[in-house]
Amino acid sequence: MNESLTPGQIVAELDRYIVGQERAKRAVAVALRNRWRRQNLPSELRDEVAPKNIIMIGPTGVGKTEIARRLAKLAQAPFVKVEASKYTEVGYVGRDVESMIRELTELAVNMVRAEMVAAVQEKAERLAEERLLDLLLPRGRGEPFSSESLEEAGGDPSREATREKLRSQLRAGRLDDRLVELETQQQAVPIVEVLSGQGMEEMGINLREMLSNILPSRTKRRRVRIAEARRLLVQEEAQKLVDPDEAVSQAIRRVENSGIVFVDELDKVAGRESGHGPDVSREGVQRDLLPIVEGCSVTTKYGIVRTDHILFIAAGAFHVAKPADLIPELQGRFPIRVELDPLTREDFVRILTEPRNALITQYVELLKTEKVALTFTPDAVDAVADLAMRVNTATENIGARRLYTIMEKLLEDISFNAPDLPGKELTIDAGYVHQRLADLTRDQDLSRYIL
Repeated sequence: MNESLTPGQIVAELDRYIVGQERAKRAVAVALRNRWRRQNLPSELRDEVAPKNIIMIGPTGVGKTEIARRLAKLAQAPFVKVEASKYTEVGYVGRDVESMIRELTELAVNMVRAEMVAAVQEKAERLAEERLLDLLLPRGRGEPFSSESLEEAGGDPSREATREKLRSQLRAGRLDDRLVELETQQQAVPIVEVLSGQGMEEMGINLREMLSNILPSRTKRRRVRIAEARRLLVQEEAQKLVDPDEAVSQAIRRVENSGIVFVDELDKVAGRESGHGPDVSREGVQRDLLPIVEGCSVTTKYGIVRTDHILFIAAGAFHVAKPADLIPELQGRFPIRVELDPLTREDFVRILTEPRNALITQYVELLKTEKVALTFTPDAVDAVADLAMRVNTATENIGARRLYTIMEKLLEDISFNAPDLPGKELTIDAGYVHQRLADLTRDQDLSRYIL
């Protein structure tokens, strides 16, 4: 996507997936547009403009995470979602806050590498094809690598004709089931897999990479089908064509200028208890978060990453604690506060039918793969929305997530039997909804555990 989308265009894109919440959409649209504006400032002023971090306040299931995730997708920016409640103050057992930046950097490196691999895919496929032809028609000792070089060296014309014939068969897929012997690289350190998961990354140490560099890889020969050999060789050739240093350099720039960190459950660490026990580290977590949000240097396995211009979007229900319960310094780093609206019955109807990824559309398309035509009548949509509101009111209000639970229960039998119903046309009306779910909604205990 072009980062120069206007705030109005950004909101219009978000509207395609998220119902309502206009204030939140406007706030994140302006924050994204400000990034483009900062990039167009004179260099002496560019570094002085800090991102306007946002706190989204609202109950669960109203779209906080989805807004941030869609925003990152629009901007093609590295995005990571973390829960503030998973972190603990330095000195306590748990994750340290810098791990969110390491995670974001890892994601950005993978993103850039994938883009670079896609850019060289065509060339990698050509090189992989030449290597496959070499496996199918081995050369004599000392013969040059490519067919072009073979021609220059005055190679055997009949051999060239055979090679071209094999090339045609290869491209047509007629050789896919033939077996060839392929050399693959295998790391001789299975212990790395065990040790690298033992919290080492939280200490900034990448044990996997250290041991991989120390202990050599070994070559293993194995027989595989040509279809699989082609896939492996394309991957190998693409990796050779990608400059790893350039990928890391681009990724770090992208993190520093476009990265988005979504910190959920911020309200869980709000408060300044002076007592002892499990809550003692709440203020400590806030103080550890502060330098990351303010701007500091974080050591990652790819190098130093500055956090000055990473956009932080925090969220929380703030039922008990309030944003004012955060330490003043952290409050100051989140200048934009936006409250999300609780979802209404009308919102549920729209969520079921309007967005591009609407829930009903998802189920209709899923069952279409089984050749089952599923149709929802308008009164069925209204009935599902009514039930969702009723259960949310009577039990725990989990917002739009309640629709997922109700829809799954509603269509359980149809989904189970769908493979045996090819060509069937099924209509879901209000009567079917009440028949399937009436008992569950009447019994509050059943509602609590099943819906």
